[in-house]
Amino acid sequence: MSKERKLWISFIVMVTVSFAILGYYGFEIYQKAPPMPKQIVTTEGEVVFEGQDLKDGQNVWQSMGGQEVGSIWGHGAYTAPDWTADWLHREALFILNEWAKAEENANYEELSSEKQAGLERRLQEELRENTYNEADGTITISPMRAKAVAHLSDYYKGLFMDNPELSELRNNYAIPKNSIKDEKRMQQMNGFFFWASWAAVTERPGSDVTYTHNWPPDELIGNKATGDLLLWTGFSIILLLFGIGMMVFYYAKMKKEEEPEKPVEDPLLRQAITPSMLAVKKYFWIVSLLILIQVTFGVITAHYGVEGHGFYGFNLAEILPYSISRTWHVQLGILWIATAWLGTGLYIAPAVSGSDPKFQKFGVNFLFTCLLIIVFGSMIGQWFGIMQKLGLAENFWFGHQGYEYVDLGRFWQIFLLVGLFVWLALMVRPLIPVIRSKTPERNLLIMFLVSSAAIALFYAAGLMWGRQTNLAIAEYWRWWVVHLWVEGFFEVFATVVSSFLFVRLGLLRTKTATLSVLLATIIFLSGGILGTFHHLYFSGTPTAVMAIGATFSALEVVPLVLIGYEVYENYEISKATKWLKDYKWPIYCLISVAFWNFLGAGIFGFIINPPIALYYMQGLNTTAVHAHTALFGVYGMLGIGLMLFVLRSLYRVKVWNNKLLSFSFWSINIGLLLMVLLSVLPIGLLQTIASVNEGMWYARSAEFMQQPGMDTLRWLRTIGDTIFAVGLVAFVWFAFTIHKSEEIPQDKKIS
Repeated sequence: MSKERKLWISFIVMVTVSFAILGYYGFEIYQKAPPMPKQIVTTEGEVVFEGQDLKDGQNVWQSMGGQEVGSIWGHGAYTAPDWTADWLHREALFILNEWAKAEENANYEELSSEKQAGLERRLQEELRENTYNEADGTITISPMRAKAVAHLSDYYKGLFMDNPELSELRNNYAIPKNSIKDEKRMQQMNGFFFWASWAAVTERPGSDVTYTHNWPPDELIGNKATGDLLLWTGFSIILLLFGIGMMVFYYAKMKKEEEPEKPVEDPLLRQAITPSMLAVKKYFWIVSLLILIQVTFGVITAHYGVEGHGFYGFNLAEILPYSISRTWHVQLGILWIATAWLGTGLYIAPAVSGSDPKFQKFGVNFLFTCLLIIVFGSMIGQWFGIMQKLGLAENFWFGHQGYEYVDLGRFWQIFLLVGLFVWLALMVRPLIPVIRSKTPERNLLIMFLVSSAAIALFYAAGLMWGRQTNLAIAEYWRWWVVHLWVEGFFEVFATVVSSFLFVRLGLLRTKTATLSVLLATIIFLSGGILGTFHHLYFSGTPTAVMAIGATFSALEVVPLVLIGYEVYENYEISKATKWLKDYKWPIYCLISVAFWNFLGAGIFGFIINPPIALYYMQGLNTTAVHAHTALFGVYGMLGIGLMLFVLRSLYRVKVWNNKLLSFSFWSINIGLLLMVLLSVLPIGLLQTIASVNEGMWYARSAEFMQQPGMDTLRWLRTIGDTIFAVGLVAFVWFAFTIHKSEEIPQDKKIS
């Protein structure tokens, strides 16, 4: 049996088993999610919330931006608090003070430590007891807790509506006045906040840990790190060390095959450019435009951290609040990267066959029009949703779903999914005849199509929740999209495309590339598929999810540890022959991808991956460190690199402005590094210390985040942000002006 066949079998078995386990525990999440009651009542029979109000409240929360305004269970934005941690701590203090006044005629803080400890224990027994009655679907709470709910409902009403006494706090949280305009909606959202907080402090039946595994950390309510957190953290580190040892052994054992003889001239110069390949140009123009728009909203979003209602004195929040600017910043980042990759695929497919199937150019143009409608249509819908101009059902379909990275309304999701399948069809049609001819590239092309099909198929996971699906279940499917679609199969597609480009340039043997791609995919997905669970430790999931997530997310880091090998190989390739200097910057982008894979995805990712670390860090700026360096550093730089490969082929006789590209490349990478090291990482580490010592409520509070030192750290971000933004503007300028460049003189063409 050939090596290729063995690897294909291993790939199929690994994917099948991994998804079987992922599906099995997904079923467990459905069965063991925090229950959504029919009513919340007091022991005296008073109805506090109707079950439908809780479901509608979830939709109200989504309509105002959801995870783009603070977070729930640690998932979401970082400027406002985590509402579950905030609610629980405020609720605890209110009840303790009421008891202290009634029994000791004093405030809780004025009591002796002995009396405080007694009240705290009493509080924990009341809050942590599971009073959900499965028979009649009710949650029963004490009159005192109902009084706390009324008090907190009034507080949050003032915060999200127009209490003038909370105007400074609204500014600190970047929440505009009257973000919720209707009192009924506000009361419904309070119900959802209570339910999400109830799940975070209520112990599962037959267990001494809460539905969210004692998250958020807050000793006042008895939420402390469990032994399981420590156990599985230790196991994940041991497994990581074992995996690294195995990878080192593999690299030491591997015999480097003889490199192919380098072509004397660029093979792509002989490649025909079909009409559909020329039509791909416009994809990169829109990518460049979306980069500019995304960077602009990134600047605005970052500035809201120091001036919550304005932009250098201008009251921008009235027309463009933080929740909208952050939504667009996050969403456009994914969309421009995806568009760059889709455009590259549309260019490569007919380049392999050398001709266009019938209507291929029409398909490319049609898909481009659809993408424009999806991008700008969804942005308009999100603005109308957040500005509270849509009903709850209309908001779900056309406005803002409230889930980070999948914010766009359901109609736009379906539209995008259809577009991805159109893209897949446009990829398959030119390649089928080549695959049937059984060329040496056949297995590599099959892997190319498999990864393309996965990109289309796995976005469908975003359709698996409904408008009022239990949050724990919606989170399970959301991470299928964010982790499996964005972090998983995009990575596979990137690996295949990069290897294929080197094969087409004559720098890598087809068989070597195929074996490397299959092996890399097996290694990555063996940890990556089940590693999805590391996002779900504290999202209302059973303990087994933590065990599996900790184990396999550690394996995700293993191949990244030896990424320096890839960096060295790519650098050596860039010097292989004279004509390759034309591809210096595309190859340097791949080197940059490898660097950020190691630092952003590997180091910064593993910092927050182990259960005990994430217990204290989930929802802090340490997550933003990983998000920026992995999403832009890896996928963004790869998108730029792929664009440059295609542009080099399209404008093969044009003189490139290498000084401009050099300035752009180094500015982007240095700016991103400074953004993280000078600002986001220090803030995240200081928050972590606060979370460990005081609790999540304090690490995300205005009291902590608005200290003078924290404000200084936020302002320091402008250094990295400015360098980064200038570099991207330079790249966009290059992309828009390359067609105006002079042609290479005939006597200076490299051969």
